Amino acid sequence: MLKHLHTLSGHQNPVYTLINSPKEGYFFSAGNDKGVVEWSLETMSFVKVLVPVQSSVYAMHCYENMLFIAQRSGLILVFDLEEQKLKATLSHHKKGVFDLKTLAYKQELLSTGEDGVVAVWSLNDFSLLYHFQVFQDTVRTIAVSKDEKEVALGCKDGIIRIYNSEDYSLSKELNGHKFAVTALQYTPDGSQLISGSRDAQLKFWSLPDYELVNNIPAHMFSVYAVAFHPSLPYFATCSQDKSIKIWGSEDLKLYKIMSLEKTTPGHFHSINKLIWSTDGKYLISTGDDRQVMIWELI
Repeated sequence: MLKHLHTLSGHQNPVYTLINSPKEGYFFSAGNDKGVVEWSLETMSFVKVLVPVQSSVYAMHCYENMLFIAQRSGLILVFDLEEQKLKATLSHHKKGVFDLKTLAYKQELLSTGEDGVVAVWSLNDFSLLYHFQVFQDTVRTIAVSKDEKEVALGCKDGIIRIYNSEDYSLSKELNGHKFAVTALQYTPDGSQLISGSRDAQLKFWSLPDYELVNNIPAHMFSVYAVAFHPSLPYFATCSQDKSIKIWGSEDLKLYKIMSLEKTTPGHFHSINKLIWSTDGKYLISTGDDRQVMIWELI
């Protein structure tokens, strides 16, 4: 299923986020260091520090050739990967920005975080178009539905708030988790929303009504990411409990656990983020142990 292939070291502090580069075979990592790092999957090695940052990076998002970098300071950097230069700095949030997503059909970037505000930015000139208060505390994660008509926001109070992307009106509140919602992902076929939380549960909500149809006690502690394989019927989860788990998308069966406690290679601190490479050959994970681990699908 998966085997540990390589561990990339170099980060001096915890790593919080990973994103694939638009350039095939490359990806970026960032966290509590002073820069965003570019890596090569072909050579399994460090390429360069792509861009320096002034504070910790909590999230990154790519759209076309733009890399958006969300920081603890509340600032969002816009880096042009083609021109290899900083294009803009977006300033509105007063506290850390935890997630970023784009709505292609509206040419808009959404940002949210510790201030509980969603800011809506133009992808054309990076101006602030709109902002609204979702919650008085942290909004941790954003997911956009397959048709881009709905935006799901995972909040610290355990509630998932669903907004209409046309006018940003609140359409639903999903009460299911006991603690903060820390991971959200719509399924590739657009039929369900999956949520993970500090309560260690994975919950499955069917669309269009967002009815709770399944619940899995997936981990021992917070679920920090859900990542679907780009072509095969599997998804991966990672957790504060230092484990990575591979699940069947259709049968929800647990197929593989990567954890030092299971005597496999693994991380020795909280795993904060994982992504599949764009070609689906590799799973990439990172966390508080400062390591970036590459797992090969076999």
